[in-house]
Amino acid sequence: MRLTLWYVGAFSVVLILFSAGVYFFVEHILRERMDANLRFTLQVTSSALTRHAAPSFSSDLKGGVEHSSVAEALEDPRFPGQMVAVVDAEGRVLARRPVSSALVFRLPALPLRASPSPQFYELPESSSDADDSCRGIYQLLTPVSSSGPSSIIVVTASMESLSDQLDALQNVLAIAIVLALLLAGGGGWFLARHSLSPLAAMASATERITANKLEERLPVGSSDELGRLASRFNDLLSRLSASFSQQRQFMADASHELRTPLSVVRTAAQVALQKPKRSVSEYREALAVIEQQAGRLSSIVEDMFALTRADMNQLSLAIDELYLDEVIADTIRTSDVLAQRKGVHLKSQDMQEAPYRGDERLLRQMISNLLDNAIKFTPEGGTVEVQLQQAGTSYEITVSDTGCGIPDELQPRIFERFFRADTARVGTNGLGGAGLGLAIARSIAELHQGRLTLKNSGPEGSTFCILLPFVPPVGEPAIRPCPTAN
Repeated sequence: MRLTLWYVGAFSVVLILFSAGVYFFVEHILRERMDANLRFTLQVTSSALTRHAAPSFSSDLKGGVEHSSVAEALEDPRFPGQMVAVVDAEGRVLARRPVSSALVFRLPALPLRASPSPQFYELPESSSDADDSCRGIYQLLTPVSSSGPSSIIVVTASMESLSDQLDALQNVLAIAIVLALLLAGGGGWFLARHSLSPLAAMASATERITANKLEERLPVGSSDELGRLASRFNDLLSRLSASFSQQRQFMADASHELRTPLSVVRTAAQVALQKPKRSVSEYREALAVIEQQAGRLSSIVEDMFALTRADMNQLSLAIDELYLDEVIADTIRTSDVLAQRKGVHLKSQDMQEAPYRGDERLLRQMISNLLDNAIKFTPEGGTVEVQLQQAGTSYEITVSDTGCGIPDELQPRIFERFFRADTARVGTNGLGGAGLGLAIARSIAELHQGRLTLKNSGPEGSTFCILLPFVPPVGEPAIRPCPTAN
């Protein structure tokens, strides 16, 4: 309704201004045409009177009566719709043509002020019911002799015809404006309802969308702007639905992961408290179980907190100048203790200096997560190898193991939170992680504008690849690629 009213209001202003312009333009043209006709009649009449000028004509003017010479001068030519008269200095009409006419002959208030140049005058209606408005022109007639009397030629015409034409034009314009506004308002209302009906359908559909009904979608009609808006909104709903599903799955998985160690802690405490007295070794064994599960709980909570901060873009980076080869070497030495306990051989190629700008703590955690994951799922006697080389404008860090590999159908999900391909890769020590290590490692890589991918996986093992963007410092030589492992 508001759109239609605004449209009709703007259209009415344009129509009124246009109609007013047309009216005043036509009025100006008609008045100019009428004045031109009056001026032409005055010129012809003045010429005719001049041609008939004679002593007898002068005596006729002195007599103040209509004689044949003046009448003959006014006989030819004749101008329909106009009245021509000769008036003396005292305002008496000496002659006029036509003698009998429906046109009322009216003189201006002060005809004695006539001058040799033509002057126009206009008289309104004498009364409300009289149609005697007129417009005329008068001019001082040059006397035949210097001693001759002065007279005035008056030409007048009725204004009723002009007024009737302007009234008819005004009525036509008024009717046209009303019809145009009705047509524009009806058409605008129809077009507005037709154009905005998708919005009404979208509004109705959005009222049905709740947190528990995110599968609802907006109707997508044509491919215009509203259709594209509905498509983008549906894409937003799809992302929200996926996010809600991910959050629900995250909560369910987190509850499951937290419930297991809490249940173990509670069971160990209950068993220890069942008897009033137990030996020191039994209490120590129960406390060791509790301490182990508490550590697992702490690790899960820290990982969940890190992922939550990464999702909220609150995981800030402490950027420092460092060398990736040193970070990798230190992480390998730390993880080598777990590898020796497991009976896994952890090795790395000789790495050249790799200057880099990044967060050393997070980079260590990223590489450590990959190494722990590789050691955990590599059988005794297997090998885990780490390589660092420069690939174009990026550093490439690869972590390879000789485990049993990951099935093809599970590979797209290995970076999901709390996902563990236990059926394919079960830790030989019987202890499985919470399924957050790879997700955290990928988040850290993305924070450094890099990416973490599964390069390949099969019965011979798996290889994970980290690509980190590299810009050599000014004056720093480029790093030579490391030799490829045999």
